[in-house]
Amino acid sequence: MFDFLIVLVRIAANIFSFLVIAKVLLSYFMSPYHPIRLTIDQIVEPLLSPIRNRMPMIGMFDFSPIILLVIIQILEFLLVAILVSF
Repeated sequence: MFDFLIVLVRIAANIFSFLVIAKVLLSYFMSPYHPIRLTIDQIVEPLLSPIRNRMPMIGMFDFSPIILLVIIQILEFLLVAILVSF
């Protein structure tokens, strides 16, 4: 039972990590009005905006995607550890 949940948590963390990385990479190459980019932005932006509001940009660099990736990995680790303990 819990093995399924562990796999589900890991898959969800990997998908969200992939979407954050895709958002960053597509921002360099794709128009902001492209449907794929709009869809990814709608998923990732609600998670990034609170981080951006609390963390100032350093020069021209926005480190909020890196912070979000770290948070996703920490949450994955904690949830898997909790599920394994049962």
